[in-house]
Amino acid sequence: MTGAIPAASPSRWSAGAWGRIPALRAVHGLASLLHAAFIFFACFAFSDTSPYDVIAIPTILLWLALGIRLHRGAVPLVFLLLTYLGAIVMALLPYLNEPLSVTWTVQLVYLVVTCIFFAMLYADETAERIEVALKAYTASCVLSAVLGVVGYLQLLGIEDLFYRYGRASGTFQDPNVFGSFLTLGALYLMHGLLSGTTRWPSLSLASLLVVMAGIFLSFSRGSWGGTVMAVAVMVGALYTSSRSRALRRRIVIIGLAAAGLGAVALAGLLSISSVAETFQTRAAVTQDYDEGETGRFGNQIRGMGMLLEDPLGMGPLRWRQIFNLEPHNSYIGSFANGGWLAGAAFIALVAATCFVGFRLMARPSPYRAHAQIVFPALLMFFLQAMQIDVEKWRHVYMMLGMVWALEAARLRWDRRPASPASGARPEHSRMRDCGPNGRGPMIAAARGRSGAGAGERSGEGAGTRVRP
Repeated sequence: MTGAIPAASPSRWSAGAWGRIPALRAVHGLASLLHAAFIFFACFAFSDTSPYDVIAIPTILLWLALGIRLHRGAVPLVFLLLTYLGAIVMALLPYLNEPLSVTWTVQLVYLVVTCIFFAMLYADETAERIEVALKAYTASCVLSAVLGVVGYLQLLGIEDLFYRYGRASGTFQDPNVFGSFLTLGALYLMHGLLSGTTRWPSLSLASLLVVMAGIFLSFSRGSWGGTVMAVAVMVGALYTSSRSRALRRRIVIIGLAAAGLGAVALAGLLSISSVAETFQTRAAVTQDYDEGETGRFGNQIRGMGMLLEDPLGMGPLRWRQIFNLEPHNSYIGSFANGGWLAGAAFIALVAATCFVGFRLMARPSPYRAHAQIVFPALLMFFLQAMQIDVEKWRHVYMMLGMVWALEAARLRWDRRPASPASGARPEHSRMRDCGPNGRGPMIAAARGRSGAGAGERSGEGAGTRVRP
């Protein structure tokens, strides 16, 4: 006797409310939220440990569990970072009994891990993930700049928290780090205004003014010069890469208007006696601590002579113990902390990243717009490294990972098979610099393409506006 087999009763989980929420989608949502929070918390640097560091471990572990991977284009970054780090660990071995040196090295290992993580994370779904990161970073810049301006103007009773040494410091311990941190946010806002891709021009302009005020009131000479240089590189790259006369005209007009507005704002700030006095002091080429045999430059000259005779270097953080002052030069510091090998690896890392960054800005690809924002800011830090120690700044490693992730994504996109009809990649023929009515860069590619690599979404092509 045969009969119908009764259907299995549905699981109570699939039949309930949870059954309508795919578990994997919920996990991806949590990972995206942690990613945005991770970047946003970069502005909180009151102490050596910040919310950025607290959220780093769960964010990295969750994304690794979701399957992010290291792509071939980012391998040179990993090789140079591990070479640099390995040389410093070797130089640490004779000084394992010195807690400060050990702590400094452990922190460096952590920062290198975050850099590699960023290079892996942004290599897939590149435009989407970097856009989220830049939005979160810019929001943190605006918040920190507001607090810095409020602290400097003494509008609240807690000014000492956002105001140090007569200069705005925002949510940072050091006004120099504060001013430099804001540059990437300023570039993001400025790029959106120049290209016409920002959705809220008034809000972007107001945010940009606040961020620029924060940079100025930090009274950091490196931040001032670096920001001017980064803006010039970004505007030049945007202008030369555009094939739209309307967009080029827009860049020139808005650039001139911004320069005029900036001059008026600067004159207004300098009309305040305390601001003018601090500006006059900080605008000098050198400060008291720079000069003399035991000043910054004197120590560097004596230290370089010592390093020429010591291929293994002084050991991590030992320059401070010898000269009672930091080297204030990351290139010299790399030789001091890890010897000739670490110094050579650091210089090679900077040179390779500059080569990759300029190529990203010059060659047409879906990733050029973001490269025009991120790389000029990173280039600023490479130049600042000649007069300040940047090897422990969290956001530098984030930008470094971003640039190499953009390069990894561009290489995979560039290696896509050519169109059978024309022998050229369809993306090249369908990419244009300006969207409808000249409203900024738009990347158009064939719908349904498989992406720059496995896991790449078609959203980075098919009529998707890049809004950097």
